[in-house]
Amino acid sequence: MSDLLAARLDMAISLGFHILFACAGIAMPLFMVVSEHRWLRTRDPVDLELTKRWLKGTAILFAVGAVSGTVLSFELGLLWPRFMQWAGPVIGMPFSLEGFAFFLEAIFIGIYLYGWDRVPPRVHWWSGVVVAASGCLSGIFVVTANAWMNTPVGFRMVNGQVTDVDPIAAMLNPHALQQTIHMTIAAYLAIAFMAMGIHALAILRGSTQRIHRNALSILLPIAAVTAVLQPLSGDFSAKQVARWQPAKLAAMEGHWETERHAPLIIGGLPDEQAETTRWAIRIPSLLSFMAHGRPDAEVKGLKDFPRDERPPVAITHLSFQIMVGCGLAMLATGLLGTLLLRWRRPLADTRWYLRLLVLVAPLGLLAVEAGWIVTEVGRQPWIVYGVMRTADAVTPMPGLIFPLAAIAAIYLFLGVVVVVLLKRQVFAPSEVETAPASPPTPPPGER
Repeated sequence: MSDLLAARLDMAISLGFHILFACAGIAMPLFMVVSEHRWLRTRDPVDLELTKRWLKGTAILFAVGAVSGTVLSFELGLLWPRFMQWAGPVIGMPFSLEGFAFFLEAIFIGIYLYGWDRVPPRVHWWSGVVVAASGCLSGIFVVTANAWMNTPVGFRMVNGQVTDVDPIAAMLNPHALQQTIHMTIAAYLAIAFMAMGIHALAILRGSTQRIHRNALSILLPIAAVTAVLQPLSGDFSAKQVARWQPAKLAAMEGHWETERHAPLIIGGLPDEQAETTRWAIRIPSLLSFMAHGRPDAEVKGLKDFPRDERPPVAITHLSFQIMVGCGLAMLATGLLGTLLLRWRRPLADTRWYLRLLVLVAPLGLLAVEAGWIVTEVGRQPWIVYGVMRTADAVTPMPGLIFPLAAIAAIYLFLGVVVVVLLKRQVFAPSEVETAPASPPTPPPGER
């Protein structure tokens, strides 16, 4: 295995592991805040217990996410020193702001975790709002740095040296808006469906506790709304990719010929040697319309790009198809759940829908992983699109296969630990619903 491939696999494993916890860090605080807000209105102890359970899960995921994020920071410097030396002055600002948002989130998650009986209920709720907002901003700042790698602006190159750096322009690059919107919605969507599937599984296993029913009533609106918004943000993203990264768009679609009335390609398997995509369904003119707003617009094909500047077409195309397919499945499931509620059919009593939620649960996380593969692999062979090749940024240090194996083993261990801890939290008996009946106790701060 070459050192370049080992470095890329190392980074891919780390990013693929960390992104799951980053999504949870963005979405889970919102679920907590909504649940606690409902408790403040209803004083239903089940809502309070649900909030505390989600808080414990958030704390576990936050801790592991902090560890994996730290590993990623070290890997950027150790595996890609030439990239960091060259790009650091340009995109240092979003990484600094991400660090500020992370520390803010850590401080207020501590207040939220230990402040139940120490601060008034409303103050406690607002500390959760800060956790939710800072977690979202932390993800946004990191994604703007990645967006800059896709559309590098905010500097000039003079004799191979970076000059006239404008960090604000670099952070607000042409891809920043579409990429941050798409990723943020994806985080809420993926974690909402994952959580719904877990609570649905508990009900299917025979649990009659209201905590799982209350969870579904909170999560379904979030899942349904984000499932509708995500295709809209995806369309926005595709138009930006068509404008700024035409080679990536062609690889995403498995599109080889430059032509007007370009067809949208559904499915199929790209053959990079024969330069064709076999066994695909083609819808005439739809790609031209979706990419440029006109059915007769010209779309560049992969044959117009030198072979050494084409992304790995098969991986990019198949990952894109998986992402879109998962998104459509979640959209259909969310809309179906909304219809069931309009027909006044309780979700927790509709067993076939609960089974559907369990089946669909991992699709959001799968879509996130596939989407990042499209983003990163589709940019190859560039680490900074059109400016620096990935092969020119990798460390000259040999023997990267050994840290690759170590990182994979560590992440496997952490993954098992997280699953065991979360299982104990989710499937534990409800303390409120199994406790003997007692007179109601006023909430903290109102005694």
